[in-house]
Amino acid sequence: MRTLRQMMKEQTPLYIFVAVLFLVGVVFGALIVSALTLDQQQELGDYLGNFFVTVDQQGLPAAPDHYWSIAALNLKWIGLIWILGLSVIGLPGILILDFLKGVLIGFTVGCLVSEYSWHGMLFALVSVAPHNLVLIPVLLVCSAAAIAFSLLMIRSRVLSQRRIAVTRPFALYTALSLGMALLVLGISGFEAWVTPAMMRWVTPMLV
Repeated sequence: MRTLRQMMKEQTPLYIFVAVLFLVGVVFGALIVSALTLDQQQELGDYLGNFFVTVDQQGLPAAPDHYWSIAALNLKWIGLIWILGLSVIGLPGILILDFLKGVLIGFTVGCLVSEYSWHGMLFALVSVAPHNLVLIPVLLVCSAAAIAFSLLMIRSRVLSQRRIAVTRPFALYTALSLGMALLVLGISGFEAWVTPAMMRWVTPMLV
């Protein structure tokens, strides 16, 4: 456990780097909303309007079914980051995933605020923010660990004249990823059961 904590402490600069990259993605995603044409904004507004009417009248999918789809999606992010960290050429892919996650959140929140002003911000606070307050740090921790292991692989396989032992770092990297995956299962439960209830509370303001 001490070794795992030490590893995470040593990766602090990487945490800062991936966090900044994610925030840049959020800003970029929000800027995309302002760059949409009038026709695209109209189509987006119609889609959101239909979504809110459906939620208000029919509710959301049953929590158990919804849980497994949410958990599977979140675990795919963790798994893909872990796989990319195992390869020398996976480093750019990790950075792209972090930036893309930021773009998706920035675009989602930007669309809601653009179409519904403060009501949209309120909906974003109950539907996007709560679980992402934990999920995003989890993804960033996994990304930093993946980048660190990928850099180790580069030093071991490309830059170093002799092979560097990677067994212990691999075990720590995998243990960290598995721990984050278990945490994601809990976050997915919140997103499946609690978030829909908060969304139904706010939706009537948007219909």
